[in-house]
Amino acid sequence: MKLFQSKIIFALLVISFSCTEALCQEIVPEKERGLWVARQIDQEDAGFVNQVSKATMTLRNKQGQESTRSMTIKSFEVEGDGDKSLTIFSSPRDVKGTAFLSFTHALEPDDQWLFLPALKRVKRISSNNKSGPFMGSEFAYEDISSQEVEKYTYQYIRAEEVLEAKGHVIERVPVDPKSGYTKQIVWVDGETWRIGKIEFYDRKRSKLKTLTFSEYKQYSNKKWRASRMEMENHQTGKSTELIWTDIKFGLDLTERDFDQNALKRAR
Repeated sequence: MKLFQSKIIFALLVISFSCTEALCQEIVPEKERGLWVARQIDQEDAGFVNQVSKATMTLRNKQGQESTRSMTIKSFEVEGDGDKSLTIFSSPRDVKGTAFLSFTHALEPDDQWLFLPALKRVKRISSNNKSGPFMGSEFAYEDISSQEVEKYTYQYIRAEEVLEAKGHVIERVPVDPKSGYTKQIVWVDGETWRIGKIEFYDRKRSKLKTLTFSEYKQYSNKKWRASRMEMENHQTGKSTELIWTDIKFGLDLTERDFDQNALKRAR
């Protein structure tokens, strides 16, 4: 029996390796190919436990004028559900102390709250407003949630080089009818499963935005993170750039650091 089980495990490993090398054309049925790619992305990032980083957000209008914001972002991996995250703004003065808390769910609408220090109150973000801009940026509230596999249906489009590696292009369609998007096109490399870019299409099925990931670094826990992200709005000419620094994993964080009271404590 043990020998039989070993043969099965070996065969599965061979199939997994072959699928990556052959861009899964022959191993995975065509109708399941997009979902297979999405699961590889998810599995590659699983086990990060928690993460704390600094980020600088630069907003640019169509004329090129800029405004910059600084923040600290904490993330917490939740087994069996979506991740939790807490974003705390430290500058400029007019947004200092503003905090955003997000509980991502795989099957249910996300829970999101915003603490506004000027009003000294916590505002719940309605699921009807998930397509609204986050703090005036080109990122929507739904963009900054963890992208759980179950939130979309998938279709494989083609094989294509991504981030200088053999990769894949897939289409994902939001399951939630309240999403601001009809579809997203995702480019991902097929070796380390890093996302190269995502194109977002609005409710009229027109291309709305493109999010580009670059300057990836691999950390001691083997996880890859992009140091730079840029969201370009093709319809308004505006863009938002995120520069990530001081990324750390495995810190002494608990779920208590991500409850609603943490919003008011985060200053």
